[in-house]
Amino acid sequence: MDFQLLYWHWLVIGMLLIIGEIFVASFTMFWFGLGGLVVALVLGLAPGLSLTWQLLIWAVSSAVFTLLWFKLVRPRMKDQTKAGIAREAAIGESGQVIKAPAEGRRGVVRFTTPLLGSDEWPFICQETVVPGNRVFVKDISGNTLIVEYRE
Repeated sequence: MDFQLLYWHWLVIGMLLIIGEIFVASFTMFWFGLGGLVVALVLGLAPGLSLTWQLLIWAVSSAVFTLLWFKLVRPRMKDQTKAGIAREAAIGESGQVIKAPAEGRRGVVRFTTPLLGSDEWPFICQETVVPGNRVFVKDISGNTLIVEYRE
């Protein structure tokens, strides 16, 4: 018995690859899925295509989609978030203490507008602070802010 891939097989393969992208954070399976959809379209127009040609069309179209993404589309996209801004932009910002530091744990400060992508940050402070105090960012150490309390 000779098995032949039909257009709907490629349609299913393409859709599964596109759906599989939800579970993989690499954003590469998507382009292989689009390649599968291209083969489904070509097979819909020319149903007698051999498996060799189908695989060649799939590989070439997937490579072209990937190349177009990385060379043309992705570089033109602007980052709309403030997550990548320099730490100098965060220094001097003020926030309100919502959880004071205690023995062995950091405090938590909340900002009215998100700072580096988050509105709540763990912090370290040399001065004693209580919830409700306004503190100012002095430096950033990893995922922790170093703040100062000004009376």
